[in-house]
Amino acid sequence: MNQTATNTPALAQEGPSGALVYTTGLVLAIILTATSFWAANTSLIWAPGIALGLAVLAIAQMGVHLVFFLHITTGPDNTNNALALAFGVLVVFLVVAGSLWIMGDLNGMMPAAGSMRMPMHH
Repeated sequence: MNQTATNTPALAQEGPSGALVYTTGLVLAIILTATSFWAANTSLIWAPGIALGLAVLAIAQMGVHLVFFLHITTGPDNTNNALALAFGVLVVFLVVAGSLWIMGDLNGMMPAAGSMRMPMHH
């Protein structure tokens, strides 16, 4: 049997080429970035909703990067990648939440601004 004939169906099932996937991801990332800059600098959006809109666009941007550039999908062969990503998110969350907790606690222990009047010695 010819080797080329047996490999042809496998190549046809692989899906779009790598260049197409990366180009699609790049175009989506550019669109999301441009939309974020537009949303931050426009007066057409309700002012209190801009922060929420930017957060949604940032999450969409992370999704584009994960799928198109890091190739993290829900396939059975990507289980370890998804678990590593989840662990990384957990570590970042714990570091950020712990830092905010410590800073809030330290802020609560700070004396009032006027209570620290100390004489200056020259």
